[in-house]
Amino acid sequence: MSNVQPKPCPFCHIDPAQIIAEQRLAIAKTDGYPLTKGHCLVIPRRHVASFFDCTAEERAAMMELLDAAKAVVDKQHAPDGYNIGLNNGAVAGQTVMHVHMHLIPRYAGDASDPRGGVRWIFPEKAAYWAQNRGAEIAEKRKR
Repeated sequence: MSNVQPKPCPFCHIDPAQIIAEQRLAIAKTDGYPLTKGHCLVIPRRHVASFFDCTAEERAAMMELLDAAKAVVDKQHAPDGYNIGLNNGAVAGQTVMHVHMHLIPRYAGDASDPRGGVRWIFPEKAAYWAQNRGAEIAEKRKR
């Protein structure tokens, strides 16, 4: 029998200072490892790994808080756009198995070529507009 305790979920016990909006079923908090100024997370209060296992009410709460978080970020940082993302499952890049949605503010010039956004998970397929030039463009982005 092992005495190793499972690592506690970082989203089940959140520092109140990180919370930017909340309601009964979900919270919005600053990201601990922000990609840009204002990057935040929307998280259901109930510990659930998959977005698809959330109740309809929890999903609605997350969408409501996405709007509330955007309003806070707009006021504090005035970004030029947003990426909204959710990694569902380890093979999709989920590293904390408590569902969470990323609200990532984007700023003019923060990436050399932002076209395609999340499509760059698959660099060779991302630049669909360039007809078979995805690998070439991906290589240029690495430099």
